[in-house]
Amino acid sequence: MNQAVPARADRELDITGELCPMTFVRTRLALDRLQPGQTLLVRLRGAEPLANVPRAAAELGHAVLALKTGADGVSRLWLRRAG
Repeated sequence: MNQAVPARADRELDITGELCPMTFVRTRLALDRLQPGQTLLVRLRGAEPLANVPRAAAELGHAVLALKTGADGVSRLWLRRAG
């Protein structure tokens, strides 16, 4: 995973209030709405979504561009939709 944070995302999704498995369901729906090569910034919180969302996205062939956790406990995950 490249930790260089993209300058901006094509779309953003906040799932900080969601629980698994809805965290990835919402992420997958957002990815499905993107064109191949576009990027999605996902804001998430908690150990389970932090482990599962990037793994599940990668298993579907999407690129995990970066993952950063802020002092506020919110993680920011940048994904690129597979082509």
